[in-house]
Amino acid sequence: MAFYVTENCIKCKHTDCVEVCPVDCFYEGSNFLAINPDECIDCALCEPECPIDAICSEDELPEDQQKFIKINSEGAEKWPNITQQKPPMPDAEKWDGVANKLQYLDMS
Repeated sequence: MAFYVTENCIKCKHTDCVEVCPVDCFYEGSNFLAINPDECIDCALCEPECPIDAICSEDELPEDQQKFIKINSEGAEKWPNITQQKPPMPDAEKWDGVANKLQYLDMS
């Protein structure tokens, strides 16, 4: 089973997780990160590194976050691979924990 980036990452985009990924399966959109589920080896190293708890294993993915399985796959197909930590988005603290952020997701 793979791990997935969930809704709380939108407009936060902390990248602590990419530093610990042994297979470089993270991809970077303009305001969200995605994990390629076909590349993820389920090592779980990324999950505790996320300061906003936006990474979840497939078997623990809440019902309201199931749509992020498809979103991660689609993002990983079109966005560039990211392997090094970068600063989070400038107003990440403001967006942490905000509900209904899916409307702000930029998939371009």
